[in-house]
Amino acid sequence: MRGRARAAKARTVGARPAAAAGRAAHPSVAHARRVLGIEAAAIAALAGRLGDGFADAIELIARCAGKVVVTGMGKSGHVCRKIAATLASTGTPAFFLHAGEALHGDLGMLERTDLVLAISNSGETQEILDLLPILKRLGLPLVAMTGGLDSTLARAADVVLDVGVAEEACPLGLAPTASTTATLAMGDALAVALLQHRGFRAEDFAALHPAGTLGRKLLKVADVMHRGAELPIVREDTPFKETIVEMTSKRLGLTGVVDVHGVLVGVITDGNIRRAFERLPDVQRALARDLTTRARRDSMTGPPKTIDADALAAKALAVMEQHAITSLFVVDAAGRPTGVVHLHDLLRARVV
Repeated sequence: MRGRARAAKARTVGARPAAAAGRAAHPSVAHARRVLGIEAAAIAALAGRLGDGFADAIELIARCAGKVVVTGMGKSGHVCRKIAATLASTGTPAFFLHAGEALHGDLGMLERTDLVLAISNSGETQEILDLLPILKRLGLPLVAMTGGLDSTLARAADVVLDVGVAEEACPLGLAPTASTTATLAMGDALAVALLQHRGFRAEDFAALHPAGTLGRKLLKVADVMHRGAELPIVREDTPFKETIVEMTSKRLGLTGVVDVHGVLVGVITDGNIRRAFERLPDVQRALARDLTTRARRDSMTGPPKTIDADALAAKALAVMEQHAITSLFVVDAAGRPTGVVHLHDLLRARVV
């Protein structure tokens, strides 16, 4: 039975390449390849036509003190939404304004410090044209993305970005396909060029994507640590009972110990205290006299493992794993504690 099953499985596996080859010959695959070829050629043609106009658009947008308002209609409107989202997530404040809704009250979103990026393949979209006198009256800079270089929109714009295509991928020549892909690619090029122009860093991206995977990877210790009144700290001469109160009230299972200069010299944990008690012959009597100096010293772990506030939270996790500990004190350049990060903080931030 097992032999027949293995043989059947082998025949099935061996048949897959032939089946795949047969599917590749399906007419739909040929149509798809044609579409992808046309759209790839359209994007390549854009790259060949880029010139001073693109550089002018970058400079104009970079000088904008307000937001980039991306506006369009129909399929171009959908592309506008994506371009606005990409700009906003890469350091260029932007939002989408529906050209039709703008004429029915949404113009109130515009401010005189804004810049308008209008997108129309033909350059003759009526709702866009109806906006032009208003934009001119407000004195807003206008960048146009259009395939109609002699269109009304192109003539009204301060800068024109050519997104014209030789043909649509739709065999009927009707559905926006290559033109929307080219426009979307130009929007990405604009966003990335602005990102580099502004010196936008991975850390800046993470700050705008706190819930994303990259945002979690780039979280810093300072973003998750306890500080201020939450920081458990005692001095070397703090009575042991007060030390326990400090640990209990801060609810982190430990406290830092500082010297007369405020420099972190050790850490006392719940486990340290339990082990110290185990070594005492008479715990009640020791507590009554607030433990001996040696017992306090012996219950302290030192030198403590520390980390910098600007270190990645992922590095804090690595240090904890390396030393089999659950907390790290954060210290400044002088060794003074400024915070503490617990494994649970990293779990809550989903660094783990």
